Amino acid sequence: MKYDVLPLTRLIEQFERMPGIGKKSAQRLAFYVLDMPQEKAKQLAQTILEAHEKIHRCAVCQNLTDQPTCQICSDDKRDRSIICVVEGPKDVLAIERTQEYNGLYHVLHGLLSPMNGIGPDQLSIRELLSRLSDSGVREVIMATNPTVEGEATATYLARLIKPMGVRVTRLAYGIPVGGNLEYADEVTLYRAIEGRREIG
Repeated sequence: MKYDVLPLTRLIEQFERMPGIGKKSAQRLAFYVLDMPQEKAKQLAQTILEAHEKIHRCAVCQNLTDQPTCQICSDDKRDRSIICVVEGPKDVLAIERTQEYNGLYHVLHGLLSPMNGIGPDQLSIRELLSRLSDSGVREVIMATNPTVEGEATATYLARLIKPMGVRVTRLAYGIPVGGNLEYADEVTLYRAIEGRREIG
Protein backbone atom coordinates (compact mmCIF):
# COMPACT_ATOMS: atom_id res chain seq x y z
CA MET A 1 0.00 0.00 0.00
CA LYS A 2 1.40 3.39 -1.02
CA TYR A 3 2.06 5.87 1.80
CA ASP A 4 0.15 9.01 0.88
CA VAL A 5 -1.24 11.85 2.94
CA LEU A 6 -3.20 13.94 0.45
CA PRO A 7 -2.89 17.38 2.13
CA LEU A 8 0.87 16.83 2.48
CA THR A 9 1.18 15.63 -1.13
CA ARG A 10 -0.72 18.68 -2.37
CA LEU A 11 1.51 20.98 -0.28
CA ILE A 12 4.66 19.39 -1.72
CA GLU A 13 3.23 19.71 -5.25
CA GLN A 14 2.54 23.42 -4.70
CA PHE A 15 6.15 24.03 -3.61
CA GLU A 16 7.44 22.00 -6.58
CA ARG A 17 5.71 24.41 -8.96
CA MET A 18 7.94 27.24 -7.73
CA PRO A 19 10.98 28.11 -9.90
CA GLY A 20 14.19 26.44 -8.73
CA ILE A 21 12.45 24.12 -6.27
CA GLY A 22 12.96 20.40 -6.89
CA LYS A 23 11.25 17.42 -5.24
CA LYS A 24 13.58 17.27 -2.19
CA SER A 25 13.47 21.03 -1.57
CA ALA A 26 9.68 20.95 -1.90
CA GLN A 27 9.49 18.17 0.70
CA ARG A 28 11.78 20.09 3.09
CA LEU A 29 9.65 23.23 2.74
CA ALA A 30 6.42 21.26 3.25
CA PHE A 31 7.69 19.61 6.44
CA TYR A 32 9.05 22.97 7.64
CA VAL A 33 5.58 24.50 7.22
CA LEU A 34 3.98 21.53 9.02
CA ASP A 35 6.40 21.95 11.95
CA MET A 36 5.45 25.62 12.35
CA PRO A 37 3.14 26.57 15.21
CA GLN A 38 -0.38 27.01 13.84
CA GLU A 39 -0.33 30.76 14.48
CA LYS A 40 2.86 31.21 12.41
CA ALA A 41 1.44 29.06 9.60
CA LYS A 42 -1.67 31.28 9.57
CA GLN A 43 0.56 34.39 9.43
CA LEU A 44 2.44 32.93 6.44
CA ALA A 45 -0.80 32.12 4.62
CA GLN A 46 -2.20 35.58 5.43
CA THR A 47 0.99 37.28 4.20
CA ILE A 48 0.76 35.45 0.87
CA LEU A 49 -2.90 36.41 0.44
CA GLU A 50 -2.21 40.02 1.45
CA ALA A 51 0.64 40.27 -1.08
CA HIS A 52 -1.68 38.99 -3.83
CA GLU A 53 -4.42 41.44 -2.88
CA LYS A 54 -2.30 44.58 -2.34
CA ILE A 55 0.65 44.36 -4.71
CA HIS A 56 0.06 45.61 -8.25
CA ARG A 57 1.91 47.41 -11.03
CA CYS A 58 3.01 51.03 -10.58
CA ALA A 59 0.89 53.31 -12.76
CA VAL A 60 4.07 54.91 -14.15
CA CYS A 61 6.92 52.38 -14.44
CA GLN A 62 5.03 49.06 -14.13
CA ASN A 63 7.23 47.92 -11.21
CA LEU A 64 5.49 46.17 -8.31
CA THR A 65 4.14 48.33 -5.48
CA ASP A 66 1.36 48.55 -2.93
CA GLN A 67 0.80 52.26 -3.68
CA PRO A 68 -0.66 53.90 -6.83
CA THR A 69 2.91 55.01 -7.72
CA CYS A 70 6.04 53.19 -6.52
CA GLN A 71 8.64 54.75 -4.20
CA ILE A 72 11.16 55.24 -7.00
CA CYS A 73 8.75 57.11 -9.29
CA SER A 74 7.55 59.19 -6.32
CA ASP A 75 11.10 60.20 -5.30
CA ASP A 76 11.75 63.81 -6.39
CA LYS A 77 15.50 63.30 -6.02
CA ARG A 78 15.68 60.77 -8.88
CA ASP A 79 17.00 61.90 -12.29
CA ARG A 80 13.87 61.99 -14.46
CA SER A 81 15.83 62.42 -17.70
CA ILE A 82 16.98 58.75 -17.72
CA ILE A 83 14.86 55.59 -17.83
CA CYS A 84 16.40 52.16 -17.38
CA VAL A 85 14.35 49.45 -19.13
CA VAL A 86 14.44 46.03 -17.46
CA GLU A 87 12.75 42.68 -17.97
CA GLY A 88 11.28 42.24 -14.48
CA PRO A 89 11.02 43.67 -10.94
CA LYS A 90 13.96 41.52 -9.74
CA ASP A 91 16.23 43.45 -12.11
CA VAL A 92 15.21 46.75 -10.49
CA LEU A 93 16.30 45.35 -7.11
CA ALA A 94 19.61 44.17 -8.60
CA ILE A 95 20.46 47.60 -10.07
CA GLU A 96 19.29 49.43 -6.94
CA ARG A 97 21.76 47.34 -4.90
CA THR A 98 24.64 49.07 -6.72
CA GLN A 99 23.54 52.44 -5.24
CA GLU A 100 25.08 54.04 -8.34
CA TYR A 101 22.04 54.54 -10.57
CA ASN A 102 19.76 57.46 -9.77
CA GLY A 103 17.36 57.53 -12.72
CA LEU A 104 13.93 55.98 -13.21
CA TYR A 105 12.93 52.51 -14.44
CA HIS A 106 10.48 50.84 -16.76
CA VAL A 107 9.61 47.17 -16.23
CA LEU A 108 8.61 45.22 -19.35
CA HIS A 109 7.42 42.07 -17.50
CA GLY A 110 9.04 39.79 -20.04
CA LEU A 111 10.97 39.77 -23.30
CA LEU A 112 9.95 39.36 -26.93
CA SER A 113 9.81 35.65 -27.72
CA PRO A 114 7.73 34.77 -30.80
CA MET A 115 8.43 31.04 -30.23
CA ASN A 116 6.64 31.32 -26.86
CA GLY A 117 3.86 33.55 -28.18
CA ILE A 118 5.19 36.70 -26.49
CA GLY A 119 4.90 39.72 -28.77
CA PRO A 120 4.93 43.49 -28.14
CA ASP A 121 1.32 43.48 -26.91
CA GLN A 122 2.20 41.12 -24.03
CA LEU A 123 4.85 43.53 -22.70
CA SER A 124 4.46 47.03 -21.23
CA ILE A 125 5.91 48.68 -24.36
CA ARG A 126 2.89 50.92 -24.99
CA GLU A 127 3.27 52.39 -21.49
CA LEU A 128 6.98 53.07 -22.09
CA LEU A 129 6.36 54.90 -25.37
CA SER A 130 3.61 56.94 -23.69
CA ARG A 131 6.08 58.03 -20.99
CA LEU A 132 8.59 59.14 -23.61
CA SER A 133 6.11 61.16 -25.66
CA ASP A 134 5.17 63.56 -22.86
CA SER A 135 8.29 63.93 -20.70
CA GLY A 136 11.82 65.33 -20.67
CA VAL A 137 13.53 61.96 -20.99
CA ARG A 138 16.91 62.30 -22.76
CA GLU A 139 18.21 58.72 -22.48
CA VAL A 140 16.78 55.21 -22.29
CA ILE A 141 19.15 52.49 -21.03
CA MET A 142 18.36 49.01 -22.33
CA ALA A 143 19.16 46.73 -19.38
CA THR A 144 17.60 43.55 -20.72
CA ASN A 145 19.62 40.38 -20.13
CA PRO A 146 22.29 39.58 -22.75
CA THR A 147 20.36 36.66 -24.24
CA VAL A 148 18.87 36.22 -27.73
CA GLU A 149 15.47 37.43 -26.46
CA GLY A 150 17.06 40.30 -24.49
CA GLU A 151 19.01 41.50 -27.51
CA ALA A 152 15.98 41.22 -29.80
CA THR A 153 13.85 43.20 -27.36
CA ALA A 154 16.50 45.92 -26.93
CA THR A 155 16.92 46.28 -30.71
CA TYR A 156 13.15 46.37 -31.30
CA LEU A 157 12.67 49.08 -28.65
CA ALA A 158 15.62 51.11 -29.95
CA ARG A 159 13.98 51.24 -33.40
CA LEU A 160 10.77 52.59 -31.85
CA ILE A 161 12.45 55.09 -29.52
CA LYS A 162 15.19 56.65 -31.66
CA PRO A 163 12.76 58.51 -34.00
CA MET A 164 11.43 60.23 -30.86
CA GLY A 165 14.79 61.99 -30.46
CA VAL A 166 15.76 60.05 -27.33
CA ARG A 167 19.25 58.56 -26.95
CA VAL A 168 19.15 54.75 -26.55
CA THR A 169 22.07 52.99 -24.85
CA ARG A 170 22.80 49.38 -23.92
CA LEU A 171 24.51 48.06 -20.80
CA ALA A 172 28.15 47.22 -21.38
CA TYR A 173 29.08 43.56 -21.28
CA GLY A 174 30.50 43.36 -17.79
CA ILE A 175 27.55 40.97 -17.57
CA PRO A 176 28.33 37.67 -19.33
CA VAL A 177 26.27 36.72 -22.38
CA GLY A 178 23.51 34.38 -21.23
CA GLY A 179 23.73 35.71 -17.66
CA ASN A 180 20.94 37.19 -15.55
CA LEU A 181 21.01 40.62 -13.91
CA GLU A 182 19.56 39.34 -10.65
CA TYR A 183 22.64 37.11 -10.10
CA ALA A 184 25.27 39.72 -11.00
CA ASP A 185 27.27 41.33 -8.19
CA GLU A 186 27.17 45.07 -7.52
CA VAL A 187 30.60 45.83 -9.05
CA THR A 188 29.76 44.02 -12.31
CA LEU A 189 26.42 45.85 -12.57
CA TYR A 190 28.04 49.21 -11.77
CA ARG A 191 30.65 48.69 -14.52
CA ALA A 192 27.95 47.63 -16.95
CA ILE A 193 25.94 50.80 -16.23
CA GLU A 194 29.03 53.03 -16.48
CA GLY A 195 30.14 51.40 -19.75
CA ARG A 196 26.77 51.49 -21.48
CA ARG A 197 26.83 52.21 -25.19
CA GLU A 198 24.47 53.68 -27.73
CA ILE A 199 22.45 51.24 -29.82
CA GLY A 200 22.54 51.56 -33.59
